[in-house]
Amino acid sequence: MFEKIARFSVRFRWLVIIVWIAAIPIVTANFPSITDVSKNDNSSFLPKDSPTTQAGKLETAFQSDKTASTAAIVAVSSRGPLTADDNVAIDRIAAAVSHVTYVTSVQNQGVSADGQARQLLVGVGGAAFGDQATSIVQEIRAQLNKDVPPGLSLHLTGDMASGVDAESANQKGRNSTETYTIIMIIILLLLVFRALLAPLVTLLPAALVLAISQPVVAESTKIGVEVSFITQILLIVLILGAGTDYGLFLVFRVREELRRGLEPKEAVIKALSRVGESITFSAATVIAALVSLLLATFGMYKGLGPALAIALAIMLLAALTFLPALLSILGRAVFWPSKTRAREPKIGLWGRVADRVIQKPKLMLIAGVIIFGGLSLGIIGYKTTGFGNQAAPAGSDSAQGQQAIAAHFPAANNNPDLLILQFNQPIWNNLSALQKAQTGLSSSKSFKDVTGPFNANGFQLTPATLQQIHASSTDNPAAQAISQFISADGKTVQFYSLPSAGPSGSQAATESTPTMRAELQKVAQSVGAVQNQVYGIDSVGYDVSHTANNDLKRIVPIVLLIIALLLAVLLRSLVAPWYLIATVGFSYLATMGFAMIVFVHLGHQDGLNFILPFLMFIFSMALGEDYNILVMSRIREESHKEKTLFAAVTKAVGVTGTTVTSAGLILAGTFTILGLVGGNQQVEQIGYSIAFGIMLDTFFVRTLLVPSIVTLLGRYNWWPSKLYYESKG
Repeated sequence: MFEKIARFSVRFRWLVIIVWIAAIPIVTANFPSITDVSKNDNSSFLPKDSPTTQAGKLETAFQSDKTASTAAIVAVSSRGPLTADDNVAIDRIAAAVSHVTYVTSVQNQGVSADGQARQLLVGVGGAAFGDQATSIVQEIRAQLNKDVPPGLSLHLTGDMASGVDAESANQKGRNSTETYTIIMIIILLLLVFRALLAPLVTLLPAALVLAISQPVVAESTKIGVEVSFITQILLIVLILGAGTDYGLFLVFRVREELRRGLEPKEAVIKALSRVGESITFSAATVIAALVSLLLATFGMYKGLGPALAIALAIMLLAALTFLPALLSILGRAVFWPSKTRAREPKIGLWGRVADRVIQKPKLMLIAGVIIFGGLSLGIIGYKTTGFGNQAAPAGSDSAQGQQAIAAHFPAANNNPDLLILQFNQPIWNNLSALQKAQTGLSSSKSFKDVTGPFNANGFQLTPATLQQIHASSTDNPAAQAISQFISADGKTVQFYSLPSAGPSGSQAATESTPTMRAELQKVAQSVGAVQNQVYGIDSVGYDVSHTANNDLKRIVPIVLLIIALLLAVLLRSLVAPWYLIATVGFSYLATMGFAMIVFVHLGHQDGLNFILPFLMFIFSMALGEDYNILVMSRIREESHKEKTLFAAVTKAVGVTGTTVTSAGLILAGTFTILGLVGGNQQVEQIGYSIAFGIMLDTFFVRTLLVPSIVTLLGRYNWWPSKLYYESKG
């Protein structure tokens, strides 16, 4: 089959090239931008029946029917209490903001107790992310600095504004990742090939696919695929890294065939007929692992898998068609000025290393157990973090707004957990129950700094005073402050609080969520509330953590089974898949231990990002098997030719060693770049940890440990295929 694909690509090489290049403007013009469809709120990926999702529905009682997201305007005076002129300016700005496209409401939330700050809640009916959200935020901010009295400053913060500012910072990191990765790959390829065109030819298909796949993945959101910032940046790393790997597999084999004396076009056909199966099964293992994420309940995983699988499928198609066509056009010029004349293949450094390894395979196996076991001990104390929405980037307008809220409003107003109660009847008919609820929550050991309608923005009110304010419908500061705690229909009440277990967003606060929910349930029952939910960064984190971990436990066995079946089909063996998966599995545990040691035990971070174990598993098991497939396929190929298995292992590792190490260095380098320029702790952990895992796989598992196991098992590697019976050692 692969020979037929190769002959087609070579024969119709110009047509193949034209079709692929023409695809770029076609998809770009007709499909959306991937940034327009990206979601950056982890809670939005939770199942519909999760407590966080249900809490979000209750919280909509404080929003307009047309409101899809919210932002907050914070006005702060640097010269003392707000003056009449300040309030006139704020009112004028509020009116102007209310006329901004997609703004559904501007609600006054009152003045701080010190009189120096005032909050406005802005309801928005447009998109909460993407270019439309950016446009809305920019229009609102354009109104904030028009004819403002000296000493008065206004900032736009809240979920939507923070998300837009974070996306802006992420975009810079994404662009830097792409640029530096390409530069790094070209430099490494120049060193590997010692040729001018070979690096560009190897990289070009990946760059082409990157341009095509991003709009295609964005278009797939119309059929339910969800895209996040992590999806976008991993797509860049995966395509440039894995795509370059596939290019290396083919280009190295083409050079090998040229040195055997074949003409360029026949060398391309022969090379693809030999490594096409390896490339296809390498991609298939990753695609299968990614597609299995459809079984996840966490939307980020469910969207991440199909999105990356779509991109990788396009990459595979380009590797089997575009790259062979390009190689057949350029011929020997690809490798200039290095020589491609016919000569006997040399057993290089890795062949000599393999020869040493297989002489003492037991020693190498023991060394592997010691290395993997030692690193795996780092998992002790394992914990995860990083569940909430993206924080506002330091120095951004939204970050300054958060700082203003923290400085002038009650502590619980700054990134609080919302304690939401819903009643069958308006609470105005039973304010004593409302007071009982606030008193009960304030006296609970699970909460601190509880703020509600009776102490809104520092005002101390009684039920009678609260009822009087409601009846008068006056637009005084107290009435404005109360509106953020009691919904317009009076049936939903929310309190702001901070967890007693630790700062909001900390591991301790997140793990205290079940206790907070139980305490709120008790209070709700005592006052006759029909529904209750805790809603905030801690409850979101708890639900995300448990949903993600449950997905990992359920999907890991499925991915292992899929990879085992693919390896069994490729190698025609029921023995080899077991130790190939085991070695990568041990490598995964060792890498997780390394990440815990570096980032938690030594780096004193709160924990590993919740998505890291999942990504590490997918990339370690799936991408790690890429190199297993290349090496084992070549060992199997050489076993048909050589007199002994020892000779086959030496020959196979010798000719594939440079390919594997080069591919590993490039893939690890792309993740290292991700860690360097990602711009936040979450991406740094992902980049450096996966890079370490790939290096461990490349330089130890694939080139040393696997050959030693192959040697120890001898012909049993190939059972029950014909090679098992034909093998001589």
